[in-house]
Amino acid sequence: MRKKINRREFVLAGAATAGLGVGPRKAFGRAPAVQTAGVKPVVVASGNGHRSRNSDGETCVEVAFRKMTAGDDVLDSLIAGVNIVELDPDDASVGYGGRPNADGVVQLDSCCMHGPKRQAGGVGALEGVRAPSLVAKAVMDHTDHHLLVGDGAQQFARNMGFKIEADLNTDNSRRQYLEWKRRTDPGHYLNPEERLEAGIQAGLDMVAEGIIPEEEYWGTINCDGINGQGEICGVTTTSGLSWKIPGRVGDSPILGAGLYVDGTYGAAGSTGRGEANLYNLTSYLIVENLRNGMSSKDAGMAGLKRIQENTVESRLLNDEGNPSFGINFYIIDAKGEYAGVSLYESERSRYAVCTENGAELAPLEGLLQRSNG
Repeated sequence: MRKKINRREFVLAGAATAGLGVGPRKAFGRAPAVQTAGVKPVVVASGNGHRSRNSDGETCVEVAFRKMTAGDDVLDSLIAGVNIVELDPDDASVGYGGRPNADGVVQLDSCCMHGPKRQAGGVGALEGVRAPSLVAKAVMDHTDHHLLVGDGAQQFARNMGFKIEADLNTDNSRRQYLEWKRRTDPGHYLNPEERLEAGIQAGLDMVAEGIIPEEEYWGTINCDGINGQGEICGVTTTSGLSWKIPGRVGDSPILGAGLYVDGTYGAAGSTGRGEANLYNLTSYLIVENLRNGMSSKDAGMAGLKRIQENTVESRLLNDEGNPSFGINFYIIDAKGEYAGVSLYESERSRYAVCTENGAELAPLEGLLQRSNG
């Protein structure tokens, strides 16, 4: 009598026959050889990666570098770093206290990629969990999927034991939301020609008046690292565009846009206008440029140039015909060489770096110059 097998046994048996190596996560295929000679350990992040501090006074990049160089898994180290920013109630662009959507609800996005393991996970429009990067990592570790969103992402987080809170607003994020509501159409659905004159402009006016820090309005944190063995990982996490249409998901949780890691060639991640990045999958493009032999800086500049070329809508262009928004990329190649690039040059624009010499805020290199300073 032939033994009956269930569907899972059938799939695993077939995959084994095909040599696919399907099985428990820890048994997945070996990572390809990486270039280790001359690798300099480094962690790079957006500027907020060297602002928020934990109880010991360490910033995101400092924690990530310390853990990574002590032998901890690179991705675990990076996530421990961004958790500092996610849990900081005074940072209104990421995690707890992040700026809410147009209905006053904080919805969070995140993704992570593990270069050596060739694994990734992400969450979008997640409500109720302060540190979405940890849920993204759980998606990577415990499912066969790369992205969970909305109620499904929250239910998964609950199943994994994460605390679900009814409201992630702080007094600060709620106060800013109410001020925005006073200035704009509460429905948030506008005719195309009115978009810059109402919802978006109200937020930019609040930036100009000093109510919202400029870096937080478009705020996100990307953090990438490579250890002395050449193992590369990355994570991106955000509360998304301030007062976005409920359910809007930007580039941050999308592999190839808000983050892309190739364990052999490098990593790139982004902050800034997510829609521009999504249209071009620019982080993927930048890593492909690394694959083709470009330096970190040149690869990033080529990615920015692609965004410039593909921005053609008049409402997104300034008087000189260039994009009217900002976007930044943070890049590490397989040798530990790194760069931070920005669509526009600015004396105030900085990104975070941590090496064996310590942490600092370094200037982003711009593709274009603003006409009015």
